[in-house]
Amino acid sequence: MKIMKMSSKFFAIQIAALLALLLSATGCNYTNHPALIGSAAPDFTVNDPSNPVHLANYRGKVVLVNFWASWCGPCVEEWPSMVALQERMPQITILAIDQDDNISDYTGFLETHPPGKMVLSRDAGFHAADLYGTHQFPETFVVDRNGIVRRKFIGAQDWSSPEILDFLSKL
Repeated sequence: MKIMKMSSKFFAIQIAALLALLLSATGCNYTNHPALIGSAAPDFTVNDPSNPVHLANYRGKVVLVNFWASWCGPCVEEWPSMVALQERMPQITILAIDQDDNISDYTGFLETHPPGKMVLSRDAGFHAADLYGTHQFPETFVVDRNGIVRRKFIGAQDWSSPEILDFLSKL
């Protein structure tokens, strides 16, 4: 009986370890090797009445699809370097897709944080974000000229970093 209790404890520990390993592996796949990398970027139309955006209209250009919100601290943190990137590399289109529910939060943010030449639109219903499987902001997807997702950036970035500028200049 004692041996049976020990072996069932050992078995439970093995199962728990296996589950932990499987969960960590799926997490790594999500963050480091997202399923979209190397695949066609999901096409979307954001039906913001003030500025509807259709991703397919940008085929032939390198596009950064940035999902953000005014209430997101890291989004606010990266905003100035993203605006500067658009100025520095006008051959790239930055589609900044806002996720705010309240339009006054969105417009208030833009009054204090000018967007420069980035293309802005709102997607309060998360339709485009759902297609990309993202709800952690900011997240930015790099789409090449052929419409293929080449990279995903999670969290605030310094868009002036040499590594990012080198990567984008090679697209």
